Amino acid sequence: MKKNYATFALLLISLFLIRWSDQSSDLGANWTSYASDKFSSKYSPLDQINKENVKDLQMKWTWESPDNDLKEQFKFPVSIYQATPIAINGILYVSSSTAIVSAINGSTGQTIWTYDPETYKSNAPAHGAYIHRGVSYWDDGKEGRIIVGTPDARLIALNAKDGSLVESFGKSGIVDLSQGLSRQFDASHYGISTPPIIANNVIVIGASITDASPQSMRPPGDVRGFDVKTGEQLWVFHTIPQGGEYGNDTWENESWKITGNTNVWTRMSADEELGYVYLPISTPTNDWYGGNRLGDNLFAESLVCLNTRTGERIWHFQMVHHGVWDYDLPAAPNLLNINRDGKSVKAVAQVSKQGFTYVFNRETGEPIWPIEEKPVPQSTAPGERTSPTQPFPTKPAAFDRQGVTKDDIIDFTPELFDEVWASLSEIDKGELFTPPTENGLVYLPGALGGANWHGAAVDPESGVLYIPSMTFPGFFKIIKSDSTKTDANYEWQGFWVSGPQGLPLFKPPYGRITAIDLNTGDHKWQSAMGEGPRNHPLLKDLNLPRLGWNLRGSPLLTKTLLFIGQEGKYWEYVPALVGGAKLSEVQTQEIINFEPKMQVFDKDSGALIHEIELPLNVTAAPMTYMVEGKQYIAFAVGGSIGPAKIIALGLK
Repeated sequence: MKKNYATFALLLISLFLIRWSDQSSDLGANWTSYASDKFSSKYSPLDQINKENVKDLQMKWTWESPDNDLKEQFKFPVSIYQATPIAINGILYVSSSTAIVSAINGSTGQTIWTYDPETYKSNAPAHGAYIHRGVSYWDDGKEGRIIVGTPDARLIALNAKDGSLVESFGKSGIVDLSQGLSRQFDASHYGISTPPIIANNVIVIGASITDASPQSMRPPGDVRGFDVKTGEQLWVFHTIPQGGEYGNDTWENESWKITGNTNVWTRMSADEELGYVYLPISTPTNDWYGGNRLGDNLFAESLVCLNTRTGERIWHFQMVHHGVWDYDLPAAPNLLNINRDGKSVKAVAQVSKQGFTYVFNRETGEPIWPIEEKPVPQSTAPGERTSPTQPFPTKPAAFDRQGVTKDDIIDFTPELFDEVWASLSEIDKGELFTPPTENGLVYLPGALGGANWHGAAVDPESGVLYIPSMTFPGFFKIIKSDSTKTDANYEWQGFWVSGPQGLPLFKPPYGRITAIDLNTGDHKWQSAMGEGPRNHPLLKDLNLPRLGWNLRGSPLLTKTLLFIGQEGKYWEYVPALVGGAKLSEVQTQEIINFEPKMQVFDKDSGALIHEIELPLNVTAAPMTYMVEGKQYIAFAVGGSIGPAKIIALGLK
């Protein structure tokens, strides 16, 4: 149901203040898509905020999420607030963690209208806590629509002016996404957390799916296209190829019939001129054991290019064969044009959890630089058969630490090195793509990356890609399954080894930004994200440089600046049983307070220019827009670590 909390008078005043018609012509004034545009650039040409005045930024307004009042009443769990607003003609449109959609005056932060789909009255969300990253926008020059997918698997179309349901879309404004897939499933494992992409009048949408075993209960990760005007399902792409389809033979023993996931839970990108949409696809069930799905498992952990209007596959590239590391593609690929031998080439760059950037001609799928299949270690887990080779890009070089050897261990002092190496002595370790074992494996990058859902930003003028990443290990072992709970013979179990007094186990930087010139494939610079633990009691006398935090960072790129918002300590709900969740604390260092700051870098040199003090850590990708001649930067904070809010910064 729709609930309007603002008066009609407030709506009229807000529309007057933003000069609806005049703003549409301002270059860079709007932020029309989750990542700025359908190319996922996370870039804006605005430069009112620049190197000279960025120090004068201050909080201009704060907006409170409707979840803050509701979560105590309905007792629903939320993770950190991960939504990024879009900005259309001075109005911000944003979702709450439970997918309540709000329109906000971009000058004042006042709510114009709110639509509540009441998802918190449904079953627990697929991952145990409510996570939602935003909404999408479409217009035909006559009307604007807000399109939102919900954690309880509905696709909803709203009138952008007043938040009312678009009656001509689906069934009175709503499409049931639990229908129209390749097989029946338990709907409590299926939902939407990321805004769909809309291109060529087609809504292309994936899904968020519980990614633990058993595999036969997990929904398929089919990607679908819907008519943006009517809500009619136009096509479906089976990410696990069905009988007779291309790639079906890579799922041995008919595992394609029961295996789930292989979904697109993150954002996609699109080139409307080509008529193509680009899908970064996830891992199959279950993430760290594939004995029940032998074979290469197309199209898992692949970048797949589809015809937007028909869903026809144009080309694909699989980054991980038969994945057992949870190396799902975590972020939308960046589309841009690069200069190669004096010619402009339409390119697509995909960052990955394993620390690689894969770069292709986005028309043909041909790699810009060779990608070589190299031998990798093989699994010793019972019933498992990993791929003998994995693809390694020859360029660009990896942007984060890969593999675990003695050379990777923290060595600020000999004593620290000895303590850490001793703590890892009984655990298996090795080069990139070393598979999990029954004994237990530590590997880098871990399942959180490398890169993660915040993705990378790219300057379309220079062709430079900016990748935030973190050096965060994974610890997993293979164990015999409980046959009463799963149909898999073996499954994974996580564990953790902490460093001395909470220090990281490995060498810094623990959080970093890497700038890569995609015209040449060369690294341009690399800078640490955050101070890191250099003031730790064991390190404070060593006069160390910035070490960075092993936390996810969110980029925003403008004409002259790179803004990075970095997460801090937070509480996260993780799935326990179907329909239930448990609470666990996720933190990197137990004894250090993280820095609630927006970091500002010179995008040409990587030098830290300024840090903006904030009340809470940034928990979602920031964005920028202009209204009434003033540039703002807005981003989410809070959620499970405090009240969920949108904060807008502007000049004095």
